[in-house]
Amino acid sequence: MSKQVPSLDQWLQEAKAEPSAANCGMYLAHNGVVRQTARALVRQGAQDAAPVRGMLFSYDLEKVDAAVAETRALPGIYHVRVWLNEGELGLGDDIMLVLIGGDIRPHVVDALQHLVGRIKNECVQEREISE
Repeated sequence: MSKQVPSLDQWLQEAKAEPSAANCGMYLAHNGVVRQTARALVRQGAQDAAPVRGMLFSYDLEKVDAAVAETRALPGIYHVRVWLNEGELGLGDDIMLVLIGGDIRPHVVDALQHLVGRIKNECVQEREISE
């Protein structure tokens, strides 16, 4: 059972209505989804990895909050918003949404890579369900 996915369009409207929006020259979004190709195949080239039919996904909210706070403190970053799904997810289901707003492209791109990396490497537990 997955959670209701928020609207990125709504998130952008809300971000642009905040006082800090005057400092933002760029917003960048990440939408992670469950894919059929196993992580072992994509990351390690394991040709014998079975196709994925779903994923069990959970996260540590305190760690996510810390990663968000750290990202907000990066140079030129004025907006950070994260949504994470949970439970048993199927192919094509949304895993996470991240929206970053900042002054210039290099700051925003770096902040998005930083935050998604921290979330994926330190804050979540993912277990692929194979066919």
